[in-house]
Amino acid sequence: MVKLFSAITTVFLLTATTCAHAGDLRIGVVDTERILRESAPAIQAEKKIEKEFESRDQEMKKVSKQVKEIQNYFEKEGMTLVDAEHRSKERELSNLNSTLQRMQREFREDLNLRKNEELAQVLARANKAIKAIAESEKFDLVLQEAVYRNPKIDITDKVLQYLADDKQQ
Repeated sequence: MVKLFSAITTVFLLTATTCAHAGDLRIGVVDTERILRESAPAIQAEKKIEKEFESRDQEMKKVSKQVKEIQNYFEKEGMTLVDAEHRSKERELSNLNSTLQRMQREFREDLNLRKNEELAQVLARANKAIKAIAESEKFDLVLQEAVYRNPKIDITDKVLQYLADDKQQ
């Protein structure tokens, strides 16, 4: 019973202290998803990744085109093919399909890995920007995720501007 009373008293005192200082408290909120979509470093990272994976994408399109050509060949000539030729084309189609599926799986895995790497770098830079803004504008607390944020305390635009002006790009 004494512990319960002590805990209630402590919570009451902390609440009273917090309320007394609430007038001085400056809070900011940042929309992380928006930073990852709209910031200059995020856009540069997306372009870098697209360029990096462009050749692999072209190779997959080439294999996909070969698969479609063989399928079209089967549709037109399937009934007139000799058994040996028919089996050979089926085997070729099966091998190309397997190759294409493997390429697509590896492509997705590598792409996700690279995106995660780049986004981690963007987030690190965004965190530095948030800290710099918080220190320069004397914020007491900056949150990166919130169910609701009043536009008056949303500093996302300031972070986006800071990242756009940042010379470390």
